[in-house]
Amino acid sequence: MVNRRAFLSAAAAAVAAGLRAADGALRGGEPPRVTNPRATDGDEVHEPDWAQRLIISVGPDTADLVGRDDKVIQAAIDWVTRLGGGTVQLLPGVFTLRNAIFLPSRLRLRGSGADTVITKIASETVALEDDADWYDQEITLSAPGSFRVGDGVVLRAANPHDGSRTVIKRTLVARSGNHFKLNDGLRENLWVSGKPTCASLFPLLTSESTADVVIEDLTLDGNRDQNDNLDGNYAGCIFLQDCNRYTIRRVEARNYNGDGISFQVCHDVVVEECHSHDHAGLGLHPGSGSQRPRLIGNRLERNEIGLFWCWGVKYGLAERNRCDANRSYGISVGHNDTDNVMRDNEITHSGKAGVLFRDEGGGKDFWANRNVLERNRIVNSGPQDGIAVDIQGRTKDVKLIGNELRETREPANRVGIRISASAERIELTDNRIEGVSVAVRDERAANA
Repeated sequence: MVNRRAFLSAAAAAVAAGLRAADGALRGGEPPRVTNPRATDGDEVHEPDWAQRLIISVGPDTADLVGRDDKVIQAAIDWVTRLGGGTVQLLPGVFTLRNAIFLPSRLRLRGSGADTVITKIASETVALEDDADWYDQEITLSAPGSFRVGDGVVLRAANPHDGSRTVIKRTLVARSGNHFKLNDGLRENLWVSGKPTCASLFPLLTSESTADVVIEDLTLDGNRDQNDNLDGNYAGCIFLQDCNRYTIRRVEARNYNGDGISFQVCHDVVVEECHSHDHAGLGLHPGSGSQRPRLIGNRLERNEIGLFWCWGVKYGLAERNRCDANRSYGISVGHNDTDNVMRDNEITHSGKAGVLFRDEGGGKDFWANRNVLERNRIVNSGPQDGIAVDIQGRTKDVKLIGNELRETREPANRVGIRISASAERIELTDNRIEGVSVAVRDERAANA
């Protein structure tokens, strides 16, 4: 299990290795090596490698905890958390949620592969009947609908002061008729003038301000056809906010009316060997400010965009991913997404362009600078005027090295690489471009 203890132990070992002389002797100032670790209260760096750790199983029939909903899974998670962390093993079965599963630190949530399916109820939307102020912890619905105590909901309205969108995620914790108490205060005004609504929408798995979690070997189904849209800044099959050191491995995320896997301001997140497909939004969304994501060996298919680098995502690696039949772009990178490497990916049948370097105005230097696109295979991009790699705006210091850009359809007006007139220092090396009308359209040359 990836946890803070293991992370710190590995970091300490790396530092020690760097200080050790070639003959194995200790340099001055290096502490003695820990050779016989013990479990010591408060020591999160060194501990024995225990042969057995805490595991609790959850299943629909025979398990430590028996059930088919969010309550039984959450109960198992809360139990291992109380004892310092461990593994929750989900046995084969279909688990239907009325609220998100909330993930704490130091957890491994492990399914039984394709036989473990987590899905959600159909969403319902009801208008609020009365005003609610920012300090309130209650709402009144115009009709009871099918809402129950314990349900996860999203409250949406137009901000009464400036018309902007207000989105609040809460849980219903008490009721009297159409009158519900929330688990936390609103902290936003929901006035009838803004046409506020309450909808049974939520991410399937979510967390905020936690670390050292593994999610693996399960299927997440968003029940897209029976749910309204909730975009990836708030939800998805997996939605994380302000989290560190998550590993998401061999997870199938499908059919969410929003994003598949989305994480915002999360650092050192690893997503590997996952299949994220058929979402209304983004297949994989490393969100604003996320540092050092590693996105390895995933399949991102039939989404609006396969891989979307959001704002300020830096020092990331996207390698050996397959992006196929995404309706707009296979990969999109833009606003201050710098110093990332996209290598050995296969990007096919994109609706508009294979790879888009977005034109992000509004700031001094908001473009996707210092990114590397290397050894990717980009095939059949866009309509008749489609582009395999579209470098827009004032993007600069980008390297395209050893990529294969190919069209198996007629050339029509298709372009291999388009470079904006205001782009700077775009390096093209050993790229193979076939089957297009124009291999490289460099608009800088036209304006020279």
